[in-house]
Amino acid sequence: MRVLAAGDRFVLPDLLAGALDAELGRAAEVRRLELPWPEVPFGPVAEVDEASGDEDTMIGALEGMDACVTQMAPVTAKVLDNAPGLRLVAVARGGPVNVDLAAATARGVRVCYAPGRNATATAEYTVGLMLAVLRRIPETHAALAGRREWGGRYYSYEATGLELEGTPVGLIGGGAVGGRVARILAGFGADVRVYDPYLPGGGDIGLEELLRRSRVVSLHARLTAENRGMIGARELALMPPGSVLVNCARGPLVDEDALCDALESGHLMGAGLDTFAVEPPPAGSRLFGLPGVVMTPHLGGASRAVAERAARIVAAEVGRLHRGEPLAHCLNPG
Repeated sequence: MRVLAAGDRFVLPDLLAGALDAELGRAAEVRRLELPWPEVPFGPVAEVDEASGDEDTMIGALEGMDACVTQMAPVTAKVLDNAPGLRLVAVARGGPVNVDLAAATARGVRVCYAPGRNATATAEYTVGLMLAVLRRIPETHAALAGRREWGGRYYSYEATGLELEGTPVGLIGGGAVGGRVARILAGFGADVRVYDPYLPGGGDIGLEELLRRSRVVSLHARLTAENRGMIGARELALMPPGSVLVNCARGPLVDEDALCDALESGHLMGAGLDTFAVEPPPAGSRLFGLPGVVMTPHLGGASRAVAERAARIVAAEVGRLHRGEPLAHCLNPG
């Protein structure tokens, strides 16, 4: 098997190559290619999205290859047209948006992905954001480390935050990430309820009731046409005064203007945001400088374990192809 390991600065080419070696040994001849993400932001390339690199580089690198393992490489119709021997593209992420699936299917190229690769990392990060907002950790760090203020005022009753133990926490989405968040919060003693229309019975509770009873609401839903903007002014108004919203899922699930209104009015105590309607947020975003807001640059799924796990998942698919076994996570099995 001749395999292109088209890595980047997160899922390294050497990680991909090492996983292929562990899976196939001498049966794999690996060519390495390093793409510029995240030093250069990903974006659309021809008809695919969230890609890093360019078509001509990929065409050259794929010459003579049987398979490609990658996270961000653009696999467009043009690239596929110039890779006649290619049989498999295994994408080390939760969805292969950087691959033209229709074009691959038409050319008999199987496309695999890595479901659940970052579920644990995102769940842990979500709880970290909750704690950061509830206990004002970044704000008090900035006061002490940045301004040399001991910050005795943060001991005043009004300035103190909430504990997770005993606090009603509502999770919107109970899948791979939401389910892990629920298990972690159970260890803290939080009172957790889940709304998920895709679970039997829709979860523990209806959406409006979840919003009314939860001091912390955390989003764990995939973005669809139906749920875009699902948390708007009406939904935020249902949350108890002094509540917190956390979003490590997708930014467009939330109406950001409505969220800013709720924060500015004091109805919400704070928000923990790892995803945004536009990434990165524009310089004039109202979110910058709002009290109680903790913002991070879409890092919830970024851990070394994620990169290593993703490499193993895609290498295993190449191994299955080599042995003639059914592929585990194939979108177009044919």
